[in-house]
Amino acid sequence: MRSASAADRIARIRSQGLTWVLAAAIVLLQYPLWLGDGGWLKVRAWARQVAAQQALNQRLQSRNAGLLAELGDLKQGRDAIEERARNELGMVAPDEWFVRVVPASTVQSGKTHE
Repeated sequence: MRSASAADRIARIRSQGLTWVLAAAIVLLQYPLWLGDGGWLKVRAWARQVAAQQALNQRLQSRNAGLLAELGDLKQGRDAIEERARNELGMVAPDEWFVRVVPASTVQSGKTHE
């Protein structure tokens, strides 16, 4: 009987050993997929960086298009230059009157900001 139980133990140890060897092989095969140079985690991180860079590029392209349009307006004529001078510098032509409109709430309270 001893030999039969010893043979059973050896067979069980062999089958467990084979199970552990196969499990280790699966783990070793999964390593490059998850953590290697072209692994899933690195690909996902690069995809996020690419998406962020594309969003930045899109914003910069729209800003550049606006600047190019403004540049074209400035090269075309005086109207754009005059409009900018009026809005930003308070330009008034010699034959114009400047009228300042004060809100009613500041007149009633007696506070004027001049």
